[in-house]
Amino acid sequence: MKIIVTGSLGHISEPLTKELVAKGHAVTVISSKAERQAAIEALGATAAIGSLEDASFLAATFAGAEAVYAMVPPNMAAPDVLAYYRNVGHSYAQALEQAGVQRVVHLSSWGADLDRGTGFILGSHEVEGLLDKLPNVALTHLRAGSFYYNLFGFVGMIKGMGLIGSNYGGDDKIVWAHPQDIAAAAAEELTRAATTGTTVRYVASDERTATETAQALGAAIGKPDLQWLTFSDEQTQQGLEQAGIPAHIAANYVELGASIHNGTLRQDYDRHQPHVMGTVKVEDFAREFAAAF
Repeated sequence: MKIIVTGSLGHISEPLTKELVAKGHAVTVISSKAERQAAIEALGATAAIGSLEDASFLAATFAGAEAVYAMVPPNMAAPDVLAYYRNVGHSYAQALEQAGVQRVVHLSSWGADLDRGTGFILGSHEVEGLLDKLPNVALTHLRAGSFYYNLFGFVGMIKGMGLIGSNYGGDDKIVWAHPQDIAAAAAEELTRAATTGTTVRYVASDERTATETAQALGAAIGKPDLQWLTFSDEQTQQGLEQAGIPAHIAANYVELGASIHNGTLRQDYDRHQPHVMGTVKVEDFAREFAAAF
């Protein structure tokens, strides 16, 4: 198959590209950075250098493709993160329709079913809505859990305060996802025969409470008593701003954390849990965390 992978050589797109190439597919990887071309070609893929917000570039790249993996790269520097998601979503929708692509796998997120109260994840909700309008397309939204690597954001807090703290924690249950497991699910969906219409597939590697997650990380880094405390929304907002995060970005983190704490983020996930969980458990990721710590 001729398959397009977006996301350059990111956490998910690189292992996805490797798997697809190993299975004999003709893969084109889109990257906004020309300096990534050599590394992309070294994987046995073709590089297409351009912007995801350029619908004409995308349409030309998508031409003749049998399947497209569409993701929106994080861009916290955007003045309006939600507007950035919308721009990329519109670009995808226009290019996919123009190129006549019939199989699309979109990287989304748990909580993307909700139209408010989820912080950054509202962007995934918006993109899902834009892609849902495409005619004659077999579309799968991969709603992944929280990425394990977000835990790296707590390294400074652990070193400085000896704990993890946010406006969710303790007994709050978190759905975790590892990039390798997401890539495996994406590869499966991209190469699977599918009929026209929209489906949702949740992708999760593990489900643990914040306390259990902290215990696993603590054991791996030699801090067996590591705790994950729950702060108030106000404390979390203040702490993020003190760390140099702009207030409007911090507010999105707080809103997202609150939706984990109050359980709303996982309501649809609980109704449609994956039939098979991923292979990378919290203890497995803890070894990666310890190596970086």
